[in-house]
Amino acid sequence: MVVDCLDATFAALSDPTRRAMVERLSRGPASVHGLTERFALSQQMISKHIACLVRARIVVKTKRGRESICTLRPEAIKTVSDWAISYRQFWEESFEKLDAVVNRMKAEIRDDKKYGQ
Repeated sequence: MVVDCLDATFAALSDPTRRAMVERLSRGPASVHGLTERFALSQQMISKHIACLVRARIVVKTKRGRESICTLRPEAIKTVSDWAISYRQFWEESFEKLDAVVNRMKAEIRDDKKYGQ
């Protein structure tokens, strides 16, 4: 389930326009009309982008009178964040090992120069 959710989220966020829309919605809800004006795209293109974000459960679209309002679902982004954080320890340990190797190599080079080899 989480993997399917991540796949859909990453697929939706792979487009720069959708990432920009998420960035805009992170500051608060916006109407479809407002997003259309903001991104200078046709209503049809904006609607396609919104539909993709809705399918990925990143955005919720509701009706307020005659207007459609888009709201960011922060928990969708949190799922991605949690997934990335789970790899943090792995990467930190890997970088520490790499640091140790680099420092050892630097010391060997210094020793070689010091003793004229």
